Amino acid sequence: MLVITEDAQEPAYGTLSAAGADIYSYEETTVPSGGKALISTGIKLSVKPGHYGRIAPRSGLAVKNFIDVGAGVEVGGDEEIKVLLFNYGDTDFQVKKGDRIAQIIAERIANIEMKEVKHLSETKRGTAGFGSTGIDSITTPSETTVPSEA
Repeated sequence: MLVITEDAQEPAYGTLSAAGADIYSYEETTVPSGGKALISTGIKLSVKPGHYGRIAPRSGLAVKNFIDVGAGVEVGGDEEIKVLLFNYGDTDFQVKKGDRIAQIIAERIANIEMKEVKHLSETKRGTAGFGSTGIDSITTPSETTVPSEA
């Protein structure tokens, strides 16, 4: 990691068991309600070959303020890490310098071989799509018995 500005904060793990290291804002800004903002961190990060740094939301920001993140850090990236914040909340979100705005999680890259085929194998789900698994165990209104009055 390279701190590119004098008073930027280095990413830090909040606990020994934390999967991600907190990333701190290097600027003050506002993320408008329903909008987005690209936030400076003042740091660059070198990632080992075969890995990348996934920028992930901080659970507290997501739960309390409806803030989510986008983007990641790839090998060979020589630019400052900037965190893209999305505000899905009803009010503007204020970011202060030094706020923990996201976390970075080191992950291995697993490239898969992709090839074109004429047909895919059949699955239990078939073409039913989202929410279709476990349907057999759900009771539909027509199957529900209503106790008769005595």
